[in-house]
Amino acid sequence: MKIEELSTLEISFNQLIETLIIKKSEDEQFTVRLSSERSQFTRFNHAKVRQTGCVADGWIELTLMKDGRSSSRQFPFTGNWDRDWQLVYSALQELRDELILLPIDPYLVLPSGNNTSREIHSGNLLSEEAVVTTILELVSELDFTGIYAGGVVIKAYGDSSGQKHWFATDSFTLDYSLFIKSGQAVKGTFAGSDWDKDAYIAKINEAKKQLELLYRPTKELPRGQYKTYFAPAAVADLLMMLSWGSVSEADIQQGNSSLAALWRQEKQLSLKFSLKENFQRGLVPRFNELGEIAALELPIIEKGYLVNTLVNSRTAKEYGKVANGANGSETLRAPEVSPGNLVFDQILPSLDTGLYVSNLHYLNWSDRQTGRITGMTRYACFWVENGEIIAPIENLRFDESLYRFWGENLIDLTTFQEFIPEVGTYESRQLGGSLVPGMLVEDFTYTL
Repeated sequence: MKIEELSTLEISFNQLIETLIIKKSEDEQFTVRLSSERSQFTRFNHAKVRQTGCVADGWIELTLMKDGRSSSRQFPFTGNWDRDWQLVYSALQELRDELILLPIDPYLVLPSGNNTSREIHSGNLLSEEAVVTTILELVSELDFTGIYAGGVVIKAYGDSSGQKHWFATDSFTLDYSLFIKSGQAVKGTFAGSDWDKDAYIAKINEAKKQLELLYRPTKELPRGQYKTYFAPAAVADLLMMLSWGSVSEADIQQGNSSLAALWRQEKQLSLKFSLKENFQRGLVPRFNELGEIAALELPIIEKGYLVNTLVNSRTAKEYGKVANGANGSETLRAPEVSPGNLVFDQILPSLDTGLYVSNLHYLNWSDRQTGRITGMTRYACFWVENGEIIAPIENLRFDESLYRFWGENLIDLTTFQEFIPEVGTYESRQLGGSLVPGMLVEDFTYTL
């Protein structure tokens, strides 16, 4: 998106907020959220382009509040003032008619304060014309499948109290797999704000090495407990389960959290495990649905102890807590797991005999109260003997408690971290991701 187009969108958004402030009645309050993007999507299969094109999309969500009631409308946002204001004004009238029919919300949080912010992160993305040739030149002889998504994403907020935030970032993600005829595959992701050719070459070359190992006969393992190394992508999969009924203060208060025993100090995780929210990389906006700004860093687990949960203002009002800028669902937005002492060259020697797990899938809680997670291995997972990769494995289902693999059975975390991006595109391109190390675990339980 050109600078002029960005400027037009921002001017139109600001004008919309200012006009709403004039048009609202004295006892009305409102919030306005904007999500917009101009993205190129290119889908590959068998190292050929199967679908490509650009998407320019944007929507506004207007929430109107009055007399302890609230309701919302979502509609397109184009940057054309006349068209956008017509949609906003129609929605405003509909919401006014609707509010009087709704029950009072005892925990409704009204906008307050005068926080403002403006962040624009410019990147160096591949041109639309260069995407295909740049990506395929290294994999033209392989069964390469994946999707590239790149462009500018905008998130913005304004409300009746005068808060206003604007966040725009250039970013790309490449989510890909390399297949062999048996159906085995190596999966990878590559993401950032600046296309780094050397880093991409290194990623693909590492994937090719793993691909060669997949041609070996697969090894079927009996169920049981195995020493396991989890690569950063697998660690990120496990970590994101904490956004599903774990680090939320509301889940703690309602008895739904997998970390309840940690919160009650009945259990402790390993001293080697620390988790925080870290917004300093500027990959996601710090403001939430109420325009509140989170701290640049928020420790959540420090050396095995739960020191903070994610608390939004609604939860704070309901349970008498102090809000810390969490989003409406109190989920992780910029998680980072601290590194450990395991260097890259010592991963296989330290594993010695056991499993090397690159990726996981189908994760779910099998018993949330005890922190038990179930899922399956997937993509480039190997059996290792005496520090040497012997064979790829058949997929295994696991069922294990986070109190074990991040607790008593955590041997070490790697000295390096990898950024594992969010690659979802439902409704809009997702931002951010997890910064995580790999980890080595004793006696991880595989059930099938």
